[in-house]
Amino acid sequence: MNNHEIDYKIYGDDMQYLEIELDPNETVISEAGSMMMMNPNIEMQTIFGDGSSSGGGGLMDKLFAAGKRTLTGESLFMTTFTNRSPGKDHVYFAAPYPGKIIPIDLSAFNGEFICQKDAFLAAAKGVQVGIAFQRRLGAGFFGGEGFIMQRLNGDGMAFIHAGGSIVKKTLAPGEVLLVDTGCLVGMTSDVDYDIQTVPGIKTKLFGGEGLFLARLQGPGTVYIQSLPFSRFASRIFAAAPVTGKQTGESGIGGLFDMFND
Repeated sequence: MNNHEIDYKIYGDDMQYLEIELDPNETVISEAGSMMMMNPNIEMQTIFGDGSSSGGGGLMDKLFAAGKRTLTGESLFMTTFTNRSPGKDHVYFAAPYPGKIIPIDLSAFNGEFICQKDAFLAAAKGVQVGIAFQRRLGAGFFGGEGFIMQRLNGDGMAFIHAGGSIVKKTLAPGEVLLVDTGCLVGMTSDVDYDIQTVPGIKTKLFGGEGLFLARLQGPGTVYIQSLPFSRFASRIFAAAPVTGKQTGESGIGGLFDMFND
């Protein structure tokens, strides 16, 4: 195994957090701002990129690797957490919004997994966090995630996060699954990914499901989320009062507020 071999536990139901147990000198990487708490013997450092090539290459190689992450909308920097004590120690990471943390054993997926650009949470050191370009123009322009998704490479553990409840589907060869483009969390690299239009003019205009669906064809494994963050955020934005004032649930109180305004 080239990646560090870490142990983990996931706690919580709808607002989960991740516990990583590190042996001496083991390291885990994460997105900046994901850490919840850690033991005092854990050494925290900010690095360019994912640190997978820290043993070789010059400054330009590291800058190029880190620069690719900006294409997915992520920061140039990541954070490493290394156990400097003689015994086991722990670091904890929090999910950014309600949903589930999904453990991905990359060795079980032929060393590669593709996920939406904001799904990555943490991984064992050595896992490469790169980019995956969509091969078809249609999937790139209308697939909900654009041309670029995140590609995780390695033989260790990685952890991604998605909203709501999670469905894992294992597709047989030739089996097709149609998914709302925002509900797709990730997939193995052998899944054939494309988009198709929603049938019918009436459905396109008034169906409320958008114009396109993701078409996933097996073989392979896909993960689906029930509540994409974009949908969650749009509902909050739609329910927020326009004036910024707090509105009550009482009909009579609301009536007086209406006349006062």
